[in-house]
Amino acid sequence: MVVPALRAVLKEIDPALPLSNIRTLDELVQASLASRRFIASLVALFSAIALLLAMAGVYGVQAYSVSGQTSEIGVRVALGASHAEVLLRIVLRAMRPAALGIVLGLAGAHALSRLMTSLLYQVEPSDPLSYLAAAGVLAVTALASCWLPARRALGVDPVVAVRAE
Repeated sequence: MVVPALRAVLKEIDPALPLSNIRTLDELVQASLASRRFIASLVALFSAIALLLAMAGVYGVQAYSVSGQTSEIGVRVALGASHAEVLLRIVLRAMRPAALGIVLGLAGAHALSRLMTSLLYQVEPSDPLSYLAAAGVLAVTALASCWLPARRALGVDPVVAVRAE
């Protein structure tokens, strides 16, 4: 819209003036940021994939760990422990390594974030919201991945669990 009007005005001023590559400032800025935007999109995609893989890994390890305690859960219930006590014990035991992993992961991410400074735009390398979001997602995943199998194991008949022991 601006370019044809500009061509017409410049043609009136000097018809011999070559006008081959006229672009607006916005177009120039967009073109200069295209490669950075592409790299940022790739980093975001790979980060999302890494978060999904971490969630799947945490779920798999926690679910396997808790499912191996099915007979212990049955024995505890058979000896009179309440479901809430057993569930709390299992969740606390399973969340210790998850909490340690989250803390170590946050420390590692903070240490390595300085390498990513050139790729960040309007975000600080140590953005607390990003760290809290990732840690929260992994903590909720760890909690769900030990709570769900523990609830399943609590449904096992204590007599069957004691006999299996």
